[in-house]
Amino acid sequence: MSDPAVLYEVKEQIARITLNRPENRNSMTEDVLEGLRAAIEEVKRDADLRCVVITGSGRSFCAGADFRSQVQRDADGPQLLPNERSFAMYAPFLSVLDIEIPVIGALNGHAIGGGLGLALVCDVRVANREAKYGANFVRLGLHPGMATTYLLPRLLGVPRGVELLLTGRIVTGAEAAEIGLVNHAVAPDQVLERSLEIAREVATAAPIAVRWTKHSIYRGLGWDPRTAAEHEAHAQSRTIETEDSREGIQALLEKRPAEFKNR
Repeated sequence: MSDPAVLYEVKEQIARITLNRPENRNSMTEDVLEGLRAAIEEVKRDADLRCVVITGSGRSFCAGADFRSQVQRDADGPQLLPNERSFAMYAPFLSVLDIEIPVIGALNGHAIGGGLGLALVCDVRVANREAKYGANFVRLGLHPGMATTYLLPRLLGVPRGVELLLTGRIVTGAEAAEIGLVNHAVAPDQVLERSLEIAREVATAAPIAVRWTKHSIYRGLGWDPRTAAEHEAHAQSRTIETEDSREGIQALLEKRPAEFKNR
Protein backbone atom coordinates (compact mmCIF):
# COMPACT_ATOMS: atom_id res chain seq x y z
CA MET A 1 0.00 0.00 0.00
CA SER A 2 1.35 3.41 -0.92
CA ASP A 3 -0.80 5.54 1.38
CA PRO A 4 0.48 6.02 4.94
CA ALA A 5 -1.28 3.84 7.50
CA VAL A 6 -1.67 6.88 9.75
CA LEU A 7 -2.02 10.45 8.52
CA TYR A 8 -0.69 13.40 10.51
CA GLU A 9 -1.39 17.07 9.96
CA VAL A 10 -1.36 20.28 12.00
CA LYS A 11 -3.64 23.27 11.54
CA GLU A 12 -4.49 26.08 13.94
CA GLN A 13 -2.17 24.50 16.54
CA ILE A 14 -4.35 21.37 16.49
CA ALA A 15 -2.84 18.05 15.44
CA ARG A 16 -5.07 15.64 13.56
CA ILE A 17 -4.13 11.95 13.59
CA THR A 18 -6.10 9.73 11.21
CA LEU A 19 -5.97 5.94 11.16
CA ASN A 20 -5.90 5.27 7.44
CA ARG A 21 -6.62 1.64 6.64
CA PRO A 22 -10.37 1.84 5.89
CA GLU A 23 -10.33 -1.35 3.83
CA ASN A 24 -9.28 -3.19 7.00
CA ARG A 25 -11.51 -1.12 9.33
CA ASN A 26 -8.42 0.60 10.75
CA SER A 27 -7.68 -2.51 12.80
CA MET A 28 -4.54 -2.99 14.87
CA THR A 29 -2.18 -4.07 12.11
CA GLU A 30 1.54 -3.51 12.48
CA ASP A 31 1.60 -0.50 10.17
CA VAL A 32 -1.28 1.22 11.98
CA LEU A 33 0.29 0.61 15.39
CA GLU A 34 3.68 1.89 14.25
CA GLY A 35 2.11 4.84 12.46
CA LEU A 36 0.20 5.89 15.56
CA ARG A 37 3.28 5.56 17.72
CA ALA A 38 5.23 7.79 15.33
CA ALA A 39 2.43 10.36 15.18
CA ILE A 40 2.30 10.59 18.97
CA GLU A 41 6.06 11.16 19.05
CA GLU A 42 5.48 14.06 16.61
CA VAL A 43 2.89 15.49 18.98
CA LYS A 44 5.25 15.25 21.95
CA ARG A 45 7.98 17.11 20.04
CA ASP A 46 5.77 20.05 19.03
CA ALA A 47 5.56 22.48 21.95
CA ASP A 48 3.21 24.79 20.03
CA LEU A 49 0.33 22.32 19.85
CA ARG A 50 -2.77 23.05 21.92
CA CYS A 51 -4.94 19.96 21.25
CA VAL A 52 -4.97 16.63 19.40
CA VAL A 53 -7.83 14.99 17.48
CA ILE A 54 -7.64 11.26 16.71
CA THR A 55 -10.02 9.87 14.10
CA GLY A 56 -10.29 7.18 11.43
CA SER A 57 -10.93 7.06 7.73
CA GLY A 58 -13.89 5.20 6.26
CA ARG A 59 -16.70 3.66 8.29
CA SER A 60 -14.68 2.55 11.33
CA PHE A 61 -12.72 4.40 13.97
CA CYS A 62 -10.86 1.20 14.85
CA ALA A 63 -12.08 -2.40 14.78
CA GLY A 64 -9.52 -3.61 17.32
CA ALA A 65 -7.32 -6.64 16.70
CA ASP A 66 -6.86 -7.94 13.16
CA PHE A 67 -7.95 -11.54 13.75
CA ARG A 68 -7.21 -12.52 10.17
CA SER A 69 -3.52 -12.18 10.92
CA GLN A 70 -2.79 -12.57 14.63
CA VAL A 71 -4.12 -11.72 18.07
CA GLN A 72 -0.80 -10.83 19.64
CA ARG A 73 1.87 -8.53 18.30
CA ASP A 74 5.18 -10.34 17.89
CA ALA A 75 7.16 -7.92 15.76
CA ASP A 76 9.58 -7.30 18.61
CA GLY A 77 10.80 -10.86 18.43
CA PRO A 78 9.91 -14.44 19.37
CA GLN A 79 11.75 -14.08 22.71
CA LEU A 80 8.75 -12.23 24.16
CA LEU A 81 6.48 -14.07 26.58
CA PRO A 82 2.79 -14.45 25.60
CA ASN A 83 1.67 -11.72 28.03
CA GLU A 84 4.40 -9.43 26.71
CA ARG A 85 3.17 -9.94 23.16
CA SER A 86 -0.37 -9.10 24.25
CA PHE A 87 0.80 -5.93 25.96
CA ALA A 88 3.01 -4.96 23.01
CA MET A 89 -0.04 -4.91 20.75
CA TYR A 90 -1.72 -2.31 22.97
CA ALA A 91 1.37 -0.26 23.84
CA PRO A 92 1.12 2.19 20.89
CA PHE A 93 -2.53 2.91 21.75
CA LEU A 94 -1.63 3.35 25.42
CA SER A 95 1.01 5.91 24.43
CA VAL A 96 -1.88 8.36 24.00
CA LEU A 97 -1.66 8.59 27.80
CA ASP A 98 1.75 10.27 27.41
CA ILE A 99 0.29 13.28 25.59
CA GLU A 100 0.18 16.26 27.97
CA ILE A 101 -2.33 18.33 25.98
CA PRO A 102 -6.02 17.37 25.60
CA VAL A 103 -6.86 14.55 23.20
CA ILE A 104 -10.26 14.35 21.52
CA GLY A 105 -11.46 11.10 19.98
CA ALA A 106 -13.46 11.82 16.84
CA LEU A 107 -15.13 8.42 16.64
CA ASN A 108 -16.24 8.61 13.03
CA GLY A 109 -17.40 4.98 13.00
CA HIS A 110 -17.33 1.66 14.83
CA ALA A 111 -14.90 1.23 17.76
CA ILE A 112 -14.76 -2.34 19.04
CA GLY A 113 -12.47 -4.15 21.48
CA GLY A 114 -9.03 -2.56 21.45
CA GLY A 115 -10.46 0.13 19.19
CA LEU A 116 -12.82 1.13 21.97
CA GLY A 117 -9.81 1.11 24.28
CA LEU A 118 -8.15 3.71 22.05
CA ALA A 119 -11.26 5.85 22.35
CA LEU A 120 -11.29 5.46 26.13
CA VAL A 121 -7.76 6.84 26.60
CA CYS A 122 -8.81 10.03 24.84
CA ASP A 123 -9.92 12.84 27.15
CA VAL A 124 -13.12 13.71 25.24
CA ARG A 125 -15.08 11.49 22.86
CA VAL A 126 -17.46 12.48 20.05
CA ALA A 127 -19.33 9.51 18.59
CA ASN A 128 -21.21 8.76 15.41
CA ARG A 129 -24.71 8.21 16.78
CA GLU A 130 -25.31 5.42 14.25
CA ALA A 131 -22.02 3.53 14.75
CA LYS A 132 -21.35 0.62 17.11
CA TYR A 133 -19.16 0.68 20.21
CA GLY A 134 -18.24 -1.98 22.71
CA ALA A 135 -15.76 -4.26 24.46
CA ASN A 136 -16.81 -7.63 23.02
CA PHE A 137 -13.83 -9.63 24.31
CA VAL A 138 -15.78 -12.24 26.28
CA ARG A 139 -17.86 -13.02 23.19
CA LEU A 140 -14.61 -14.04 21.52
CA GLY A 141 -13.45 -16.19 24.43
CA LEU A 142 -10.88 -13.59 25.44
CA HIS A 143 -10.11 -11.66 28.58
CA PRO A 144 -10.38 -7.91 27.88
CA GLY A 145 -7.27 -5.88 27.09
CA MET A 146 -6.28 -2.24 26.60
CA ALA A 147 -7.21 -1.49 30.24
CA THR A 148 -10.94 -1.76 29.53
CA THR A 149 -11.66 -3.55 32.83
CA TYR A 150 -10.09 -0.52 34.53
CA LEU A 151 -11.52 2.25 32.36
CA LEU A 152 -15.15 1.27 31.79
CA PRO A 153 -16.21 0.96 35.47
CA ARG A 154 -14.53 4.27 36.24
CA LEU A 155 -16.09 6.12 33.33
CA LEU A 156 -19.58 4.59 33.51
CA GLY A 157 -19.84 3.56 37.16
CA VAL A 158 -19.41 -0.01 38.36
CA PRO A 159 -22.91 -1.38 37.48
CA ARG A 160 -22.90 -0.23 33.87
CA GLY A 161 -19.24 -0.95 33.33
CA VAL A 162 -19.54 -4.47 34.71
CA GLU A 163 -22.62 -5.18 32.59
CA LEU A 164 -20.93 -4.12 29.36
CA LEU A 165 -17.77 -6.08 30.14
CA LEU A 166 -19.47 -9.31 31.23
CA THR A 167 -21.96 -9.38 28.36
CA GLY A 168 -19.67 -8.03 25.66
CA ARG A 169 -22.65 -5.97 24.52
CA ILE A 170 -22.31 -3.56 21.62
CA VAL A 171 -24.14 -0.22 21.83
CA THR A 172 -24.90 2.50 19.32
CA GLY A 173 -23.32 5.92 19.53
CA ALA A 174 -26.63 7.34 20.71
CA GLU A 175 -26.76 4.79 23.54
CA ALA A 176 -23.09 5.45 24.35
CA ALA A 177 -23.91 9.13 24.95
CA GLU A 178 -26.86 8.21 27.19
CA ILE A 179 -24.71 6.08 29.50
CA GLY A 180 -21.72 8.43 29.54
CA LEU A 181 -19.38 6.37 27.39
CA VAL A 182 -18.97 9.37 25.05
CA ASN A 183 -19.46 13.10 25.54
CA HIS A 184 -21.48 13.70 22.38
CA ALA A 185 -23.22 11.62 19.71
CA VAL A 186 -23.88 13.37 16.41
CA ALA A 187 -24.70 12.57 12.80
CA PRO A 188 -21.94 10.70 10.93
CA ASP A 189 -20.92 13.70 8.84
CA GLN A 190 -20.70 15.95 11.89
CA VAL A 191 -18.31 13.91 14.06
CA LEU A 192 -15.05 15.44 12.90
CA GLU A 193 -16.37 19.01 12.76
CA ARG A 194 -17.85 18.78 16.27
CA SER A 195 -14.54 17.39 17.52
CA LEU A 196 -12.61 20.20 15.87
CA GLU A 197 -14.99 22.76 17.37
CA ILE A 198 -14.14 21.44 20.83
CA ALA A 199 -10.44 21.37 19.94
CA ARG A 200 -10.56 25.01 18.82
CA GLU A 201 -12.28 25.93 22.07
CA VAL A 202 -9.51 24.19 24.02
CA ALA A 203 -6.90 25.90 21.85
CA THR A 204 -8.17 29.38 22.81
CA ALA A 205 -7.57 28.69 26.51
CA ALA A 206 -4.21 29.33 28.20
CA PRO A 207 -2.02 26.37 27.18
CA ILE A 208 0.01 26.07 30.38
CA ALA A 209 -3.15 26.17 32.48
CA VAL A 210 -4.80 23.55 30.26
CA ARG A 211 -1.85 21.14 30.48
CA TRP A 212 -1.63 21.42 34.24
CA THR A 213 -5.38 21.13 34.64
CA LYS A 214 -5.33 17.87 32.69
CA HIS A 215 -2.43 16.67 34.83
CA SER A 216 -4.25 17.53 38.06
CA ILE A 217 -7.48 15.83 36.98
CA TYR A 218 -5.82 12.49 36.35
CA ARG A 219 -3.46 12.76 39.30
CA GLY A 220 -6.44 13.33 41.57
CA LEU A 221 -8.17 10.29 40.14
CA GLY A 222 -5.14 8.07 40.69
CA TRP A 223 -5.36 7.31 36.96
CA ASP A 224 -3.17 4.35 35.96
CA PRO A 225 -4.56 2.49 32.92
CA ARG A 226 -1.14 1.28 31.80
CA THR A 227 -0.61 -0.84 34.92
CA ALA A 228 -4.11 -2.24 34.48
CA ALA A 229 -3.32 -3.10 30.85
CA GLU A 230 -0.17 -4.96 31.94
CA HIS A 231 -2.25 -7.03 34.37
CA GLU A 232 -4.88 -7.71 31.70
CA ALA A 233 -2.19 -8.91 29.31
CA HIS A 234 -1.45 -11.86 31.59
CA ALA A 235 -5.09 -12.97 31.69
CA GLN A 236 -5.64 -12.28 28.00
CA SER A 237 -2.60 -14.32 26.97
CA ARG A 238 -3.94 -17.29 28.93
CA THR A 239 -7.40 -17.07 27.37
CA ILE A 240 -5.81 -16.93 23.92
CA GLU A 241 -4.60 -20.49 24.64
CA THR A 242 -8.12 -21.85 25.19
CA GLU A 243 -10.36 -23.73 22.76
CA ASP A 244 -13.11 -21.23 23.49
CA SER A 245 -11.00 -18.35 22.16
CA ARG A 246 -10.23 -20.24 18.96
CA GLU A 247 -13.94 -20.95 18.55
CA GLY A 248 -14.91 -17.34 19.32
CA ILE A 249 -12.51 -15.86 16.80
CA GLN A 250 -13.43 -18.40 14.13
CA ALA A 251 -17.11 -17.69 14.70
CA LEU A 252 -16.45 -13.98 14.31
CA LEU A 253 -14.67 -14.53 11.02
CA GLU A 254 -17.44 -16.83 9.80
CA LYS A 255 -20.14 -14.43 11.05
CA ARG A 256 -21.96 -17.07 13.12
CA PRO A 257 -22.81 -17.53 16.82
CA ALA A 258 -19.98 -19.04 18.85
CA GLU A 259 -20.45 -22.38 20.63
CA PHE A 260 -18.35 -22.18 23.79
CA LYS A 261 -17.48 -25.39 25.67
CA ASN A 262 -15.74 -24.04 28.78
CA ARG A 263 -12.33 -25.31 27.79
